[in-house]
Amino acid sequence: MIHKHVHYYLGHLGNDIPAGIVVFLVALPLCLGIALASGAPLFSGIIAGIVGGLVVAWVSGSQLSVSGPAAGLTVIVLGAIEQLGSFQAFLLSVVMAGLIQLILGYLRAGVIGAYFPSAVIKGMLAAIGLILIMKQIPHAVGYDADFEGDESFLQEDTHTTFSELYYSLQAISPGAVLVSFTCIVIMLVWETRWIKNSRLLALFPGPLVAVGFGILFNLWSQADARTLAIAHEHLVNLPAIAGPMDFINHFTFPDFNQLANPQIYTIALTLAVVASLETLLSLEAVDKLDPLKRVAPTNQELKAQGLGNLISGLLGGLPMTAVIVRGSANVNAGARTKMSCFIHGLLLLLSVMFLGSFLNLIPLASLAAILLLTGYKLAKPSLFKDLYAKGFNQFAPFVVTILAILLTDLLKGMAVGMLVGLFFVLRANYHAAISLTQDGRNYLLRLHKDVSFLNKALMRNSLERIQENSYLIIDGTRAQFIDQDILETIQDFMNAASDDNITVELKNVRGLTTEAAGA
Repeated sequence: MIHKHVHYYLGHLGNDIPAGIVVFLVALPLCLGIALASGAPLFSGIIAGIVGGLVVAWVSGSQLSVSGPAAGLTVIVLGAIEQLGSFQAFLLSVVMAGLIQLILGYLRAGVIGAYFPSAVIKGMLAAIGLILIMKQIPHAVGYDADFEGDESFLQEDTHTTFSELYYSLQAISPGAVLVSFTCIVIMLVWETRWIKNSRLLALFPGPLVAVGFGILFNLWSQADARTLAIAHEHLVNLPAIAGPMDFINHFTFPDFNQLANPQIYTIALTLAVVASLETLLSLEAVDKLDPLKRVAPTNQELKAQGLGNLISGLLGGLPMTAVIVRGSANVNAGARTKMSCFIHGLLLLLSVMFLGSFLNLIPLASLAAILLLTGYKLAKPSLFKDLYAKGFNQFAPFVVTILAILLTDLLKGMAVGMLVGLFFVLRANYHAAISLTQDGRNYLLRLHKDVSFLNKALMRNSLERIQENSYLIIDGTRAQFIDQDILETIQDFMNAASDDNITVELKNVRGLTTEAAGA
């Protein structure tokens, strides 16, 4: 069995190595940006990304999901560090959150993931795509006022996503625009058949070539074209690490003296619940994107995330979740197995230990170009057309989810989308549970599948349509469940039917007698 798995993973290295490199390039600034926005040491974001790649990837049952620090937790983390008074105390909450997630996994709480409507998940993916486009345009033009990975509509500097776009277009850096535009062109060219048919060029992933161009442009402009030079604040900014021993010295450990502090456990529970919800949403979204349509076990994912947060907290890392942006970048880069996620974690580890000075030459504009294309692929116009063609019941939750996420944040937007999706599910089931057919003075009232108390009003309306001097058959053959409220409604109608000379015949309506009632 082990040999079979090794052969499977090695057999897809041609896809997974390039994809792992792309995910690494996307994850690097996100890990740093989320740590910065969380008020935590920059190194803590890198640790969470490394643990997500090297540990969670192998414990998870998902082949394509990528784990790391999540933008959706930044507000919670920032507030928790201030509330507890130290980052070390907060790390203890991360460890406890990991333990809670492990317990949730063993309690099979991952079943919640099966109840996310497909239209809502697709709306979430499209919204993330649009957010990527709008949030990365400022980075692409050299206006980096907000951290990489910011997904909220209302930002900490009181700006919104739209106002930030406006201000970014007033402060364009020509060098950054040239880099981002050229990088997009390079990646589009790299997806053409001509490149794919070239054995030599096909060895190098398009995003890596684009980033290479960005580095060369940065070096050239600094030396020979200062007017196009990219400012230092528009470059990757890895913390300086002088080798493996210095890497280990950057670890921060939890303050176990805070075990008696009740706030530790309140924050831990909050982190565990929010991180688990984000993970299940991301997992469902990545499963939708997977070209092989594999379905990851949700309970196993909660256990994997729990173990990841436990280790991340012990080493000084931020809390993590499965993350949609990195997961979708992984899928779009052509990944086939979890080796790509592992490779991304390995590259994060090697980069901070040995490649910091080299990676700090990468313009953020070239990384923004990668995310801009990822965003477009998530929010393609064809997706909107497909959902529109499926009817209002699918299109309405899809659009509402997009708007809600764009105008709030991921979790609040998904909550709104879920409520709207649930309404349309109930609406569809409401009308499908009962059907009434008329032929002259003869009526057939048929009950389908489950008929719950929610269908009580529909049952009354159907019975009110029965005219005097009629013959009514109520057929429950197809009903798997009939609620007691429905049975009482039918019984009340039968008791009064003789007043209107209506004869009622019951067929397989469990819970009521089969005797006919009438004049």
